[in-house]
Amino acid sequence: MKLSIPVASVLGLACILSGCLVGPHYARPAANVPPAYRDVEPALGDADLSKSSIGDLQWSEVFEDEQLKALIAEALDKNFDVRIAAQRVLEQQAQVGVTRSESFPGLSGGAAYSAVGLPSGLLGTPASPTFHGGGFTASAAWNLDFWGLYRRQNEAARAQLLATEWGRRATLSSIVIQVAAAYIQMRSLDARLDITRSTLASRGESLRLVRRRESVGSTTMADVRQAEQLLYAAEAAVPDLERQIHQQENNLSLLLGRNPGPISRGKRNSEQPHPQAVPAGIPSQLLERRPDIQRAEAQLIAANARIGVARAQFFPQISLTGMGGTATNQFNLLFSSASAYWLAAANVSLPVFTGGKLKNNLKSAEAARQEMVLEYQQTIATAFRDVANALIEYRKSTENRIALEKDVAAARESVRLARLRYDNGKTSYIEVLTNDTNLFAAEFQLAGAEEPEALSLVQLYGALGGGWK
Repeated sequence: MKLSIPVASVLGLACILSGCLVGPHYARPAANVPPAYRDVEPALGDADLSKSSIGDLQWSEVFEDEQLKALIAEALDKNFDVRIAAQRVLEQQAQVGVTRSESFPGLSGGAAYSAVGLPSGLLGTPASPTFHGGGFTASAAWNLDFWGLYRRQNEAARAQLLATEWGRRATLSSIVIQVAAAYIQMRSLDARLDITRSTLASRGESLRLVRRRESVGSTTMADVRQAEQLLYAAEAAVPDLERQIHQQENNLSLLLGRNPGPISRGKRNSEQPHPQAVPAGIPSQLLERRPDIQRAEAQLIAANARIGVARAQFFPQISLTGMGGTATNQFNLLFSSASAYWLAAANVSLPVFTGGKLKNNLKSAEAARQEMVLEYQQTIATAFRDVANALIEYRKSTENRIALEKDVAAARESVRLARLRYDNGKTSYIEVLTNDTNLFAAEFQLAGAEEPEALSLVQLYGALGGGWK
């Protein structure tokens, strides 16, 4: 169907006055959100418990160790990654201003003065003539945004700014989790060192008693050597644990923006909270709470807007230019109307042949958008994976810690009975040696089991999008 000239003119005028906007409008892609988290504990009592989530809490409400809170607050203020992320936001804010400026008219002005002296012999005059001239100029240029080229560029820049801001919040969340995890790992090493030193003191006392019994003929030198082996094994473990503790303090110092140095301690890992059930909330809320998902969607919005930028380049570009000013060789006429001049022009440019540049630029933008869609969906799938892993890790590590506590209690009783039998001459020292070794290993295992339990709670908090508020 052909449009009449008046109708086409009206439509064209409407398009010009309102401004066309080529390119697809953003629509959030479908996400495969499960109805419930895997391995989540059922809600207890209150029906609204399933709707709440530990991820909605601020980090100061989750962690009860005052020293850990102080370290996290220091890291959020002085950590290098946090400060770098803040500068990236400022950088992108400035870039938005640069992009936005392209949609406004450009104005410029200037002034000029010149003087030329010619040799007298050139014109046949007795004196050397001098010519003067000067004036003021002002010019303006405006590229009209009929097809939304600049509006799409602004949309992409604003979305990229939002992505940068969500990236900053993701950095905050990551720093909270990293500091808490490093602190828990350090306290786990502290617990192992305390166990080793306590065991070392106990074995030293045992060696003293065995030597006394050997000196009066109540036991053999073999028992003395076995007691020495126990002592030396504990002594050998101390320097290695001290090395690991110092290195962990150095790692934590870097997170705090400090030089390497000692770190103040608070609660032991065994004193950290161990809630029976941790509320995970509704899975669909994870999309709004996780900063990395929000960042991925903002990058997708920017990629979608760049398709509009690429499509707008297929259409004619219209620009208005104007120039005016004065020019004269007499200063007293510089601002006279007789010295004024002006120029106005409208330019239309249409790409005719670009060797496939525009077409491939559009294909590239569309492919980039599809890439961002897949990355957005992958980020969501990764988030649900993280939550599921943290949930099962917390539940099973708690069960493991409870079982190991029973094992340690049984091992301590075995050591007590073995020493009692040895003191009464009912058994050899090898029984004491075996049971003492088993106790040391069980206590070490328990200290190691307290670490993943505390870590899994921290990781679950981070996986649910907590830590950046």
